[in-house]
Amino acid sequence: MERLILHSDCNSFYASVECLHRPEIRNKPVAVGGDVEQRHGIILAKNELAKKYNIKTGEALWQARQKCPELVIVPPRFELYQRFSHLCHEIYLDYTDQVEPFGLDECWLDVTAAGANGVNIAHKIRERIKFELGITVSIGVSYNKIFAKLGSDYKKPDAVTEISRANYREIAWPLPVGDLLYVGSATRRKLESYCKHTIGDLAATPEKTLRGWFGKWGSVLYAFANGFDISPVSRYVDREIVKSIGNSTTTPRDLVDNEDVKIILYILADSVARRLREHGCKGRIISISVRNNQLSGFTRQHALANYTNITTEIVQAGMELFLKHYDWQHPIRSLGVSISELVSDVAPLQLDLFGQGMEQLKMEQLDITLDGLKKRFGSKAVRPAILLKDAELSGFDPKRDHTIHPVSLIRGPL
Repeated sequence: MERLILHSDCNSFYASVECLHRPEIRNKPVAVGGDVEQRHGIILAKNELAKKYNIKTGEALWQARQKCPELVIVPPRFELYQRFSHLCHEIYLDYTDQVEPFGLDECWLDVTAAGANGVNIAHKIRERIKFELGITVSIGVSYNKIFAKLGSDYKKPDAVTEISRANYREIAWPLPVGDLLYVGSATRRKLESYCKHTIGDLAATPEKTLRGWFGKWGSVLYAFANGFDISPVSRYVDREIVKSIGNSTTTPRDLVDNEDVKIILYILADSVARRLREHGCKGRIISISVRNNQLSGFTRQHALANYTNITTEIVQAGMELFLKHYDWQHPIRSLGVSISELVSDVAPLQLDLFGQGMEQLKMEQLDITLDGLKKRFGSKAVRPAILLKDAELSGFDPKRDHTIHPVSLIRGPL
């Protein structure tokens, strides 16, 4: 039986939810953006009216306002978006238990078992979400996940597009190669350097040639472009556990020395460690990301000897990575910290002859106690002395003001 795969994408999701909750701005160009004063001034999402002014996701707020002086910019409310995401999922689950989220605003659905016309099911879902939630979705219908995703992007907003075995050459192949899922900017530039500008160009390239250019990933690109993807849609109850937890920030001012870096690293590490403890897990691989004021940067990681969710251990490991790899040719504009290779915090702790394990337990209990105080009185209720040295740098609260993003992996056979 031919599979029936849907990909549902909430149109202008953040901006649509904001317009729903703010009737006074519904008929205006609207963007969801960061705080200009805190230098988080970029566009995160925009509504259809803003798109007419060529407002782009990721551009600076001042650039967007030059294009559209009447642009209404509202701050993000991620808890609200998460609630709407969950409401969408509940509607999808009325049709199948094979619902695989792809970010907050997108999901794949396998409705093969429903035994009906996939386009009809897609229209029913589209109409229900509009009527019950007040936002719109675009849905792609196909026999595989990759073409279903292309279909949801093909026509927006509030539309259904079918890419079938009969028409994929006419619909998918003329599209720019960068529209194909997982073809990022670097891969696109390399393909274009070989005169592969469309998905059809990629599909017509021998798999052996693509493997020569990209290694094993070349076979994946070949399969995606030709519609050979057979990866399954996961069941909703089997959603993949968080692979890593991290947080990053554009700093209130440029960082100019190691003391500045330690302040920011401590604040970020504290937010990550608290989220680890909330999830009941620990991690072992510490990563930092650094970007200077010339907008160039790097990511480095290090594996610890033991699993941890202790703030000071994450700070120490992050600082060691930084000191080892940064040469201070330029001031720093943004920093990030993450931890991966997660395990449950009930996993046995290996004690050593020198009492390090017992010391780790004491530090963990101290952090848990501090969590309770911060939850009750705010994140600034108890702070280390280093954060008192520079109120400008240490004045933000990433636990409250930033979303700490789980990082997922591509999975499933191809």
